[in-house]
Amino acid sequence: MSTPPRILGLDLSITATGVCLPDGTVHTIATQQKTGDKRLKDIELAVLQAAPDVDLAVIEDLPTHAKAAGVTGMVHGVARLTLIRYGVPYVLITPATLKAYATGKGNADKTAMAIAALKRAGREFADDNQCDAWWLRAAGLDWYGHSEFDMPKAQRDRLGKVTWPALAAGVAA
Repeated sequence: MSTPPRILGLDLSITATGVCLPDGTVHTIATQQKTGDKRLKDIELAVLQAAPDVDLAVIEDLPTHAKAAGVTGMVHGVARLTLIRYGVPYVLITPATLKAYATGKGNADKTAMAIAALKRAGREFADDNQCDAWWLRAAGLDWYGHSEFDMPKAQRDRLGKVTWPALAAGVAA
């Protein structure tokens, strides 16, 4: 039996980044607006602390209409640069694909995502950022053949829209 990949789930946001560590532990990096762009350092530190222990990061992509601008784009830049520095490959999953994987509907709301996590795995979260980060990790594990719970084939097939990287030698895929 092969070892499952160590996957980090990141739901990036300047105010509340959701993080799901490879062991399934979730937390939120909450930042204060009054500290301005220094909030980026808090997010960088969290990614920096996790990066050495992961094989892949699964990141919720920016919505199409926001790809080139905004504060969330800066957060993505900081997180991606930190992962690159540590040689950690990452993959982007659009919000619609993540929602379709989790719930069967690409336009699912935050409540539907939480209900799906409770129904599939008995998991509850303090906020929707943690929930999304957890689903990102779950999608990565599922794609590489190490799902922690059953998913309908139609929902699993949604992950085929993502360009998944090859994992390092010795890591199960």
